[in-house]
Amino acid sequence: MADLPSFKEWRSLAILLIFLASNFFMLFMGISWRSLSDHSASKFPADFRQDFALASFIATLSSRLNLTQAELHLTRHELVQLKQALQASQKLSNTLLTEATKCLRSSTSLNLQENLSVGQDLTYLGANLADLEAQGGELREFTRAHTLPLGWNAGTTASNMVSPIGHACGSETNHINLAKFMHYDIGGICPDDQALVQTLMVHGCEPLPRRRCFARGPPFFREPLPLPHSLWSIPPDDSILWSSYICKSFECLNGRKRRKVFDDCVDCFDLEGREKNRWTVSHNELDFSVDEVLLLKPGTIRIGLDIGGGTGTFAVRMKERNVTIVTTSLNLNGPFNNFMALRGVVPLFLTIAQRLPFFDNTLDMVHTMHVLSRWLPIRIFEFLLFDIDRILRPGGLLWLDHFFCVEDQLDAIYTPLIEKLGYQKLRWNVGAKLDRGPELKEIYLSAVLEKPLFRT
Repeated sequence: MADLPSFKEWRSLAILLIFLASNFFMLFMGISWRSLSDHSASKFPADFRQDFALASFIATLSSRLNLTQAELHLTRHELVQLKQALQASQKLSNTLLTEATKCLRSSTSLNLQENLSVGQDLTYLGANLADLEAQGGELREFTRAHTLPLGWNAGTTASNMVSPIGHACGSETNHINLAKFMHYDIGGICPDDQALVQTLMVHGCEPLPRRRCFARGPPFFREPLPLPHSLWSIPPDDSILWSSYICKSFECLNGRKRRKVFDDCVDCFDLEGREKNRWTVSHNELDFSVDEVLLLKPGTIRIGLDIGGGTGTFAVRMKERNVTIVTTSLNLNGPFNNFMALRGVVPLFLTIAQRLPFFDNTLDMVHTMHVLSRWLPIRIFEFLLFDIDRILRPGGLLWLDHFFCVEDQLDAIYTPLIEKLGYQKLRWNVGAKLDRGPELKEIYLSAVLEKPLFRT
């Protein structure tokens, strides 16, 4: 037996009948008026004709009002239906979120139960379930923007450090620059935009998307010199694409130290200057030689990482001793990455904010000079320390080379952070940093720390 129409359906049918009746009445009145107009005007008095016209106008107006009322009612009915659909959709979304949370908690509970030994207090499980919210707080702590302790940085043109994840390239400026970066001729030569690439990276847009164009190179590139001659030779200017830099030659770069301008690693390209003797001998208690450090773990230091290694001299020193070092660096107003590659060591174009691209417990050594220092926000420094620990193998070495901070910060802030790792202090020397004046009370820390073989 068919279902009887609902109240809403009867109401809609009644509205439709009223609408049709109004239209039929208007049609009847129009036909009547036309037929009356065909007769001689003398048969009807003028007052009668005026009254009839008024009645026709009122009938037409009434019909139109009825039509408008019907349309408004239908619109109101559609809005009610839309509201009901939205409420149902919201209810479904809440249900799905609730079920997803239950699944997450159930999965966490199962994993924790598998790891609990027989007879262990099950209150441990409840405590870990309660920590789920705290884990979200750690993600927010890593991804939020951190203010640089020393303020505006001319090299990165920023006053804070932004995580390379969780921001979708962050600001509107980054979105505009990213659109520029991805505007090119497919299959053609990529735009000359090395400066734009670095700007995106240091402002948190890292890693960048791949492109379908050919990297632009120097127009008169020369083959690099053979090893070992290349290790201590300045490559020809023709081997570099200089468009992104103020200087257009290595002679100009090496002249910066005489002009006393502020630039990152101002004398690093001068291989006949300070670079020639770096890490060869211990000039003081802060300068460790590579031979001195390698003797701490004889024969077991084979591969490693140098964070912020300038022009690669540390990697060159290690290469001469059959140790392979990968060096991270940016091109802050100088072709650091190209220079390292032409010398014959491996550069890695990477910011300090990026997660280190190595698997857990793989490297024998991590070295850093100046980069891990007080210019980094404290929380970024802590995250980086733990990331270094992640990639160092058990028994690996962390060499903090001329780490600097203000004197009272060492004991109050940085030593406790470093000691969180639980490393053995093979070397730990502190000395004054006077290059910017004694009134700043800055100090250096040079340390070699050994990762424990086991953690309990």
